[in-house]
Amino acid sequence: MSFLKKGSKSYSIFYLQCPRCQEESMFETGSWSFKKSFDMRERCSKCNLNYNPEPGYYYGAMFISYIWTAWFCLLFMGIFFWGLGFPQNTAWAMLITFMVVNFVYIFRISRLMWININVRFDPNAIQKYGPAH
Repeated sequence: MSFLKKGSKSYSIFYLQCPRCQEESMFETGSWSFKKSFDMRERCSKCNLNYNPEPGYYYGAMFISYIWTAWFCLLFMGIFFWGLGFPQNTAWAMLITFMVVNFVYIFRISRLMWININVRFDPNAIQKYGPAH
């Protein structure tokens, strides 16, 4: 599936990899870990990309998260309540459970979407920008 091949922005976003070299996760813990959920690495240990280039850099990710979550919730309720005929309370309970379990992943994907707007994949990034430089 070329959509999720290494070198694509979608690979970086969905696998939470450094957008420049795609060799290391931007986060210290796994996606469904509630320990250190929001802690990002300061820099990529492979290509030395600064993950926090300026204070407030990720404010835009907040809007991406809000829009992405709102559309997902509308689609989810549309499918389960209107499409499949689940009772409204059941559909809401399922949605809330899903969102609680996946909140950290949604937060992380939003940050990756934001940083991928400004950083391009470079297959030679480790040699060009690596920690030795």
